[in-house]
Amino acid sequence: MKKWVVRFCSLLVFNIVVLLFIGWLTPAHVGWAALWAGIVMTALVIWVKPLVTKWFRSMAARSAAERTKLGEKLVQGLLAVAVAFLVWIATVLLSGVQISGWVWGYVLPPIILLIGWWIYDLIDDKVEAQASALYDKAGGGRSAGADAAGSTPSEAEQLGRDELAGGPGDGLTPEQRRMLDDLGKD
Repeated sequence: MKKWVVRFCSLLVFNIVVLLFIGWLTPAHVGWAALWAGIVMTALVIWVKPLVTKWFRSMAARSAAERTKLGEKLVQGLLAVAVAFLVWIATVLLSGVQISGWVWGYVLPPIILLIGWWIYDLIDDKVEAQASALYDKAGGGRSAGADAAGSTPSEAEQLGRDELAGGPGDGLTPEQRRMLDDLGKD
């Protein structure tokens, strides 16, 4: 779960920056809609983009043997542009982003998205590692080696360990178990 939260949040921040950049360079009116559009775009990039990319690539693979290396690179580039275009259109339709002008509003933003995705692919490991550290810090989490260093586990951690080690197996805390036992005494 933590991995998905970290990935979603780091990509969300990056997508909001890219959307603001698109709003600055093109006549697309992003403004405050960048927040909701960023959430929409992040969800599309994480869950829909891989499916659409796979579908487009499987369609293109049928004729891959007939193309030269340069032709194959061109087809892969066009597929990437098509996927970015679909993500852009879906983001516009599902958010408050407004577009004016065909070339500047519909063609240029997917190109900017592709450049942004390329940059994110270059830095995503570092960004996600930093976001993971912030997530751990915000949640008060400790690293896996903290117990080995001799620190005392919290009550919840100890209860979880007792449960795994063959405790009653009912998932209740001792206080909840006492309250349940007291109900039967009336």
